[in-house]
Amino acid sequence: MSSDYRPEMTEAGLSPTTAVIAIDEYQNRRQLHVAEERALTIYIDSYEIVTLMTLGTQPEMLALGYLKNQGLIKKLSEIKSIQVDWDVNTVAVTTFENRDDWKDKLGTRIVTTGCGQGTVFGNIMEHLDELKIKSIKTKQSHLYLLLKNLNIYNDVYKNAGAVHGCALCHDTKPLIFIEDVGRHNAVDAIAGKMWLEDISGANKIFYTTGRLTSEMIIKVAQMRIPVLLSRSGITKMGLNLAHDMNITLLSRAKSKHFLIYNGAENIEFDVELPPKYEVANIVK
Repeated sequence: MSSDYRPEMTEAGLSPTTAVIAIDEYQNRRQLHVAEERALTIYIDSYEIVTLMTLGTQPEMLALGYLKNQGLIKKLSEIKSIQVDWDVNTVAVTTFENRDDWKDKLGTRIVTTGCGQGTVFGNIMEHLDELKIKSIKTKQSHLYLLLKNLNIYNDVYKNAGAVHGCALCHDTKPLIFIEDVGRHNAVDAIAGKMWLEDISGANKIFYTTGRLTSEMIIKVAQMRIPVLLSRSGITKMGLNLAHDMNITLLSRAKSKHFLIYNGAENIEFDVELPPKYEVANIVK
């Protein structure tokens, strides 16, 4: 098959929010929007894989990225079709081989700390030593500009809250921005789009509003993205994995503030310090 092959797929994205009535502290009735939360069960060749809770805005990309990040399907050309049916809340992925060995391939499932509960299959954990990412240099000033540019996104969060946002970025420009009820869903949907459009992660930055757990580090490493930037905090296991897989890791990133937990040598500090500002090394 040609490199521009695309499986047959539906375009069944739904609205991320719905209008409801709430009573405020002054007893006024107000029409507001809340985030949708829908169950979506992924099937491969009629075998049930997992049920995800999602906004449902990009279900085909979510399924595609989930299968890739879990290592269940290696090549896009293996997939014949991706069909979403919201009447039964399912997405049916059909392969050309119509395999029946999915139970053996799945192995152990690890429930992660992702919002909405994520899963990582045991076979992924067994191959982490193979993931070594090539570093890139990033300017401090470019990080500041990127964070500023990201402020125009987060539409669902601004309207309804209750969601996380993730973005694939190049230099100072967000390329893909996706929101979902769980950050793991948002990153999987971006992974699916990258796979479908043959977008390389090699010179990219990944941004998330969510915390940097082991699951997030693994997913970004599988996408071969060298820099991970978060508005939230990190876990120790996430930090350990970032170190092992050579990912530059920045957290608490907002406005003109960030903390580098791994890969400080890859950040070029090109912004002048404010007058009378002294750099203090507080680690004794």
